[in-house]
Amino acid sequence: MGSFMSSWSKGGDALAAEGEEVGQAAVVAFHSMDSWNSHWELHKAQPNQLMVVDFSATWCGPCRFMEPVFKRLADKYTNAVFVKIDVDELREVAAKWTVEAMPTFVLIKGGREVDRVVGAAKAELESKIQRQLSSK
Repeated sequence: MGSFMSSWSKGGDALAAEGEEVGQAAVVAFHSMDSWNSHWELHKAQPNQLMVVDFSATWCGPCRFMEPVFKRLADKYTNAVFVKIDVDELREVAAKWTVEAMPTFVLIKGGREVDRVVGAAKAELESKIQRQLSSK
């Protein structure tokens, strides 16, 4: 767990237990509450670290459309942490963040939501990521 903590604080390249890297991009997918909760506790301790959470579902067409976009953003903005959560696997997490449509992208700093994008809005998502990264 120590290597996960040190790597995560450098940009999220490490994986939590049961987390998996999606493609070549630094996107971490969580499949269990334990792995998500561990990641969440580490994030809350980093007040200026931006975490972008992609709430999606395998059956969602717009989610599949946004997946390569999300990966490219993760490659481009390495000073943010990019996370993917399947709403069917981690319903509790989706409910906590009041996810009602997919995809929903929640931008979080220090444990609180700072912005949100609902739908397959590529330009809006990138613009909000840029805005949050520049407002430390």
